[in-house]
Amino acid sequence: MGNIRKDGRDIVDKKIVKAVNKESFIFLGIILLFFGFLAKTMGLANMFSTMMKTAHDLLLNTVFFIMAIAVLAGAFGALLTEFGVVALINKILSPLMKPLYDMPGAASIGVLTTYLSDNPAIITLAKDKGFRRYFKKYQVPALTNLGTAFGMGLIVTTFMIAQAPEGQSFVLAAIVGNIGAIIGSIVSVRIMMHFSKKKYGKEEMALDGDAEFDITKFREIRNGSTFQRTLEAILDGGKSGVDMGLSIIPGVIVICTLVMMLINGPKNEVYTGAAYEGVPVLTWIGEKLSFILKPLLGFKSPESIAFPITALGAVGAAIGLVPKLLQQGLIGAREIAVFTAMGMCWSGYLSTHVAMMDALEARDLTNKAILSHTIGGLVAGIAANLIMSACLLTF
Repeated sequence: MGNIRKDGRDIVDKKIVKAVNKESFIFLGIILLFFGFLAKTMGLANMFSTMMKTAHDLLLNTVFFIMAIAVLAGAFGALLTEFGVVALINKILSPLMKPLYDMPGAASIGVLTTYLSDNPAIITLAKDKGFRRYFKKYQVPALTNLGTAFGMGLIVTTFMIAQAPEGQSFVLAAIVGNIGAIIGSIVSVRIMMHFSKKKYGKEEMALDGDAEFDITKFREIRNGSTFQRTLEAILDGGKSGVDMGLSIIPGVIVICTLVMMLINGPKNEVYTGAAYEGVPVLTWIGEKLSFILKPLLGFKSPESIAFPITALGAVGAAIGLVPKLLQQGLIGAREIAVFTAMGMCWSGYLSTHVAMMDALEARDLTNKAILSHTIGGLVAGIAANLIMSACLLTF
């Protein structure tokens, strides 16, 4: 370990604190209060039994289902990229980027990339000189908000469609949710640019100089015959789906288990230690906020508040809540539309925004990016609710 400075950092910029400090006691107190509250209400044995059974059921019936969808979506997305369909869509979307987002046409590549994968994918693009040279300096930090608004979009959309009960269809709801996410993304990016323009001005380019090739006119493909390229694209895309499926396991199991234990009460008013029992704290909060949630987001049950709260940290965990809410009859097509919009737009941004802004060398604008995206996500949900209301009245 290097010499420790007064500010708590050593010579290799590692943050060093005392082994035991006040946060140790604060955190311990919070843990004891939280689990003490659950144990007192449910019984200690029932609490642990419910926790383990809920986590096990989520792993078997939710995580692996999401992973299967991620594998299929990853393979499909890789094929679209390999054979130029993404490039074709990019050509169509590019003219819309300037009037909608005040972004160059190249930004549409970032939208498609994150929609087919996850939020941080746009950072890889932003680090590419061939991509970055199309942007002005004030536009670069807003790439975080643009990419996050579409992160895991294909997986969220296909998952929602697949949840439709027999005899119903959630295709329209998923489409409306995508439209809501687009509206939310525009709001988020525009607000973010208000702050970034103040810092960087409106004229300075992000990068000057030549690139290896123009990514808006050319694309890189795999070697080999058409069959080989198809096979490799499917396998590589499927592998990325497996990686994504594995990466969401901690979030789904840990976050969903705790959330489900905070929205469900005991069955028949008696705690038995079964899966999905708990103390309905979030439901109580949802009931208190129903005068806001009902008109703005259209939630018919207070339990629905669990989805947007969970999506803030991990959208993979949030969509894991949907099957149980549907089984209990707590949500319908309207909620699916709102969930899709807010799930895509927020898509775990609290857990990725800081790292993404740091990667774009705009750490000082992180709070502004989070504020902008919080507003954008709320607008996405409200827009989806209003559009879905119009659709339900029409059809």
